[in-house]
Amino acid sequence: MTRLTLAIPSKGRLKEQTEEWLGARGVRLVQDGGARGYAARLDSAPEVEVRLASASEIAHGLIAGDIHLGVTGEDLLREYAADLDARVVLAAGLGFGFADLVIAAPERWADVTTVADLAEVAAAWRADTGRRLRVATKFVRLVSTFLTQGGVADFRIVESLSATEGAPAAGLAEIVADITTTGSTLRDNHLKILADGVVLRSQATLACARAADWSAQARAAAASLAAKLGLDGLAPA
Repeated sequence: MTRLTLAIPSKGRLKEQTEEWLGARGVRLVQDGGARGYAARLDSAPEVEVRLASASEIAHGLIAGDIHLGVTGEDLLREYAADLDARVVLAAGLGFGFADLVIAAPERWADVTTVADLAEVAAAWRADTGRRLRVATKFVRLVSTFLTQGGVADFRIVESLSATEGAPAAGLAEIVADITTTGSTLRDNHLKILADGVVLRSQATLACARAADWSAQARAAAASLAAKLGLDGLAPA
């Protein structure tokens, strides 16, 4: 028999907000060994095995079916799996962890306000320099798909390993695609979000894995937890 596994972010604001969301529904997260411990449980749902991990690890675990349920960002899930709907059910948006993945260009590019403008600049850039316009991002798949579908052909992705918004100033890229909540960090780095440059509006999501081992025990525990949380269901059909 397989116990129901639920993965929760292990640290940071996302962890705090997940705890608050659960607590508001009468389900308290208890960490054994204190706030720095990695063993945890739900006080009103002892049948659930709780795992603490990073949001990225949780997204990978859901896609692979290594866990039944997990709280992570929709942006990570969609970046890691092109066939997400076949692998994961987005059971509930949690109303926090909001962030937009956006395309941003230098403020000095006065004539570039839309993706269509960017396509024209990219073509001219390649004609003039022989090089493709560089786009710095951590979201390679999502951004490549978005730009291609928007008619931008002459670009190449520069995978960002640190602060993406600093790539143009460092001479590593001409434009960026980054996660933002207010846009202030982009503005501080003299970047502007394109008018139609929102790739994805994301939030923290409670998701369930289609490929997990959904034993009768796991399904029963999921139904019980869903009832406690006021959700319609937490297991794939």
